[in-house]
Amino acid sequence: MGKVTKAVEHVDVDELITRIDHTKNASHARKLLVIWNATVDPRPAEEIAIHCGVARQTVHNWMSTYNRLGLDALLGPGKGGRRNELMSPQEEKQFLAPFFERAKKGQIATVAEIKSALEDRIGRSIGHYTIYPFLDRNEWRKVMPRPRHVGAKKEAQEEFKKTFQNK
Repeated sequence: MGKVTKAVEHVDVDELITRIDHTKNASHARKLLVIWNATVDPRPAEEIAIHCGVARQTVHNWMSTYNRLGLDALLGPGKGGRRNELMSPQEEKQFLAPFFERAKKGQIATVAEIKSALEDRIGRSIGHYTIYPFLDRNEWRKVMPRPRHVGAKKEAQEEFKKTFQNK
């Protein structure tokens, strides 16, 4: 078997149990369970991994982070989120407010126009891959009628107009 995986006691066992019981995040609960196992019953990472339902390398990674930096580093904000945001959500709403007002009056605002205004606001160019999620995030959707039905038959429409009786 491999080396025994031990945890540095940054947090006492009772606090670990309390945090495991009260956490609502499954990922955090699993990390806490790995730390608890390494604290209460140090054994090889393979055994802890089997007991906790994670990979051996995951146990090594989590224990390394915990032993070096403590519990807060391991249970930090995690991945995801808006790290590269152009504006805060509030600023986005303020930026789009004039376009929403124009749309309420029946005036059309195109994606190209909004993109151009956004580029002027932030001072650099952005791609289409950025503007569409931006609009989607702010519940902007293109709603407009089609100019004609895709299955329409011009001959049938003309025949209907001739035979329809106006009262």
